[in-house]
Amino acid sequence: MAQAQSQGDLAVVIGLEVHVQLETDTKIFCGCSTAPAEEPNTQTCPVCLGLPGALPVLNEGAVEAALKVGKAINADIPEQTRFHRKNYYYPDLPKNFQITQYDAPICQDGELECTVGDQRRTVGIERAHLEEDPGSLRHRGGSIDSADYTLVDYNRAGVALLEIVTEPDFRGAEEVRAFLAKLEEVLGYLGVFDPSRDGSLRVDANLSVVETEDVDGDDGIEKSVLEAANRTEIKNISSHKGAQKALAYEAQRQKNAIERGRAVEQETRHWDESRGITVSMRSKEEEKDYRYFGEADLPPLRVADRREQIEIPELPDARRKRFRNEYGLSEEAADKLTSTKQVADFYEAVASEFDPGLAATWVADELLGELNYRDMVVTDIEGRLDEIERLVELVAAEEITAKNARETVLRAMLDEGIGPDSIVEREGLGKSSGDEIQQAVESALEENPGAVEDYHSGEDGAINFLVGQVMQRTGGSADPSEVNERLHEELSG
Repeated sequence: MAQAQSQGDLAVVIGLEVHVQLETDTKIFCGCSTAPAEEPNTQTCPVCLGLPGALPVLNEGAVEAALKVGKAINADIPEQTRFHRKNYYYPDLPKNFQITQYDAPICQDGELECTVGDQRRTVGIERAHLEEDPGSLRHRGGSIDSADYTLVDYNRAGVALLEIVTEPDFRGAEEVRAFLAKLEEVLGYLGVFDPSRDGSLRVDANLSVVETEDVDGDDGIEKSVLEAANRTEIKNISSHKGAQKALAYEAQRQKNAIERGRAVEQETRHWDESRGITVSMRSKEEEKDYRYFGEADLPPLRVADRREQIEIPELPDARRKRFRNEYGLSEEAADKLTSTKQVADFYEAVASEFDPGLAATWVADELLGELNYRDMVVTDIEGRLDEIERLVELVAAEEITAKNARETVLRAMLDEGIGPDSIVEREGLGKSSGDEIQQAVESALEENPGAVEDYHSGEDGAINFLVGQVMQRTGGSADPSEVNERLHEELSG
């Protein structure tokens, strides 16, 4: 556990409810498509609109996705799970109740390790349960507390959600950001979640400020202490950075109130990202307010046997360790190359054909660096990865220099959408032959006697100047190390 972060004699305690949209073709209880829609309220039916007489049918793909997550977080899978109705009114919930799981969630008592600074943390996962997503609200003319009016789109209503509820194990906003990044990484490896989809990961955070002495030496905290502390729930957090900002703000707001002798109200607050503040929405509901009762239209679901049938891929931590051991990569390179499953898969494809070190340089440093500069990711060029392999092949075969490959060919490939061979031919970047290099070396020495004299006088910069002269004469197509070697040979003769 982390060390308690306190201000004076106050410490922060945070627990998360992370809502993850599962990647299924259809919604969780009906056949409506989950594909992005151009028009609002066009992907709905009587089931997801909650019309009288409409009956839900459970999506098997959503169950399998939840079980994959359960295995990845080492959760217990019960013999049987079931659904309940959670009753409350809100405009984006058309039938006035949400089908969710209450006392028998599909995943229980899991954990997830993450790195905060240079420390490894194990965060407890109390539960992960399946439920349906509400619709989405569009506030016009302001934010939630100041809008002129609000529109509702029910296309999202009924999309499969997995709500992941952590233990109150966080003691600061930075820890929350690190955990969310790790969770998103794992979900991406499992293939159950698309981070590019709007609203695919949303966070509600419960934050309390308690006396530092109530946090014990292991950074644990008694349940009774949390129950006595009025907590706030912060909603509308949709990014790692947003979570860090919202929780840092809310922690300071509560500490300031306590230090000024004011009570902290138990309430639900909205994170207004544009203003960087939380604003009060309503008093915080308690469990009894939701009047849970069993969903009679969905029978109990037996899932324990399915756990062993579900396969999950090698997860990022294990793959990171294998890359270091199998390919001799540094920790930094292994981290970059396992940042997403797509990057890791591509690296292994390149490393199977070429030297693993060369492959790491070109994937981790050159390719990812150029993509990041363009605000792109590997999936944006998924259909062109064979062209990147061809570029590595040209470098490995010494048909072009690494400098030209990096500074001219790769950049043109990404900017113009054409293959490496076409760029090499167009720019005349084929590597110079030995005779051409030798001629350029002799010409540079003949035309720069002053530099030659400086070299013999021990001037360190003279050889670099002469290398530049040769590279200029060969159009940058010569290998700098070979040029350097030939110059030394000529100057020593």
